[in-house]
Amino acid sequence: MYQIGIMGSAADLNYNEECLNFAKKLGKLIAKSNNILVYGAELEYSSLSTEAAKESSKYNGITVGVSPGNKKEIYGDFRPTILIPCGLGMGGGREYVLVNSCDAIIAISGGSGTLTEMAIAYQANIPIITIDKFNGWAKKLSNKYFDNRKRLKCLSAKTPEEALNLVLKTLQERSEKNDNTKC
Repeated sequence: MYQIGIMGSAADLNYNEECLNFAKKLGKLIAKSNNILVYGAELEYSSLSTEAAKESSKYNGITVGVSPGNKKEIYGDFRPTILIPCGLGMGGGREYVLVNSCDAIIAISGGSGTLTEMAIAYQANIPIITIDKFNGWAKKLSNKYFDNRKRLKCLSAKTPEEALNLVLKTLQERSEKNDNTKC
């Protein structure tokens, strides 16, 4: 069972219906694959990540929301299976806790928060799958490296199925590689 992070645009970036439906389908697929969906629980508005988590919960998926606040208050009526109020605020604090709780992340569209999360994943060597179908940082960084170190390439996907399959394949390959290096 893997902890898969969904990172993406908040509602104030005015994502379209197609992007929203993509996130929802991804949430459903994660639940049906018996993996855990990890996302940033927002305080002021919804997000693609929240919508994916809502959809996952409809299929009995386990959801973990990481809130920037220090209380269990989050936007809307939806409550994740587990809520972690990290009390570190937005802009780097919450994002460290969120990303480091993931085995891999999938980025959909995204503004500055998603970019921060992707950069943290890169530094922590956490696989990044980007959706190149929509605008935002995910599209800009699809099939690219963050810097000349070329530690980790952002792998690109066009469909929810492809994104989840890339996550599972990448994590399985890492697991096998680690097993082969043990004495």
